[in-house]
Amino acid sequence: MNAQRTLRRHVSCTGIGLHSGNKVTLSLKPAPADYGIRFHRTDLGVEIPATITHLRGMQQYQTGLAREAVSVETVEHLLAALSALRIDNAIVEVNHPEVPIMDGSAAPWVHLIVNEAGVKKLSAPRRYLKVLRPISLAQGDKRISLYPADHLKVTYSISFDHPLLRHQSRTMKITEESFVEDIAPARTFGFLKEVEMLRQRGLALGGSLDNAIVLGETGVLNNTLRFEDEFVRHKILDAIGDLSLVGHPVIGHLVAHRGGHALHTAFAAKILEERDAWKLVEAPVDAEVSRPLGARVGAAARLAN
Repeated sequence: MNAQRTLRRHVSCTGIGLHSGNKVTLSLKPAPADYGIRFHRTDLGVEIPATITHLRGMQQYQTGLAREAVSVETVEHLLAALSALRIDNAIVEVNHPEVPIMDGSAAPWVHLIVNEAGVKKLSAPRRYLKVLRPISLAQGDKRISLYPADHLKVTYSISFDHPLLRHQSRTMKITEESFVEDIAPARTFGFLKEVEMLRQRGLALGGSLDNAIVLGETGVLNNTLRFEDEFVRHKILDAIGDLSLVGHPVIGHLVAHRGGHALHTAFAAKILEERDAWKLVEAPVDAEVSRPLGARVGAAARLAN
């Protein structure tokens, strides 16, 4: 049996909200089987399940969840780490409307989950959403599809009118190992002129060169990139986090071109609407990887620093 998993112990961290600029305290706690991932706004006493039915509108710059007029924003990087590390059940306590941005990647969340919280198997089986036929969605020149496959694979391409970002594309089989080493350290990115516009609207107030890649007219304002194609790798990270809102780990090949949070989350809703395009299955136990997960997390942490 491929068992559901949760965290072994309670852990906490503090950080800055990307858009608010405020200090945020976040805790991760174990949860029982079939609980799912749920955010608890401790300042207001409201619980928000991390499912597409609680999506807070279609937003391009981040993904937010809401319930009873209470929201939690910028959830995608944490959700990507929980999903890729196969944490099916967890309580996420946060005392602010925004998850801390950390360094702009998922690497700090991977470290917190694996090295500090630990992982615990539960007695219930994990159920996967296995794609049976193609599902597609297009919005202008943006498009995204999901095709049948034997595992989760992502093909992503981006194209911008910028000398450093004309075109990038990457295809990856998503496993715990590939996510930790090749996707989690990839940071969010934005354009300098876009950051200035957002700040005029009261957004990106916590953004800095410490938690985002910022591109000027001719190049990156940060010292170095962690990967030559860090931009498209981060888009894959975002897609994994947003896709987790379907409520089950997906077995299929996700193909996206020029996507973003609005397209990802609209597609997650479309997947659930097309009930004949998939089925829930209990997959066999994954083959063991050659290195312990803790060692892989250590390597990713060194890359992120």
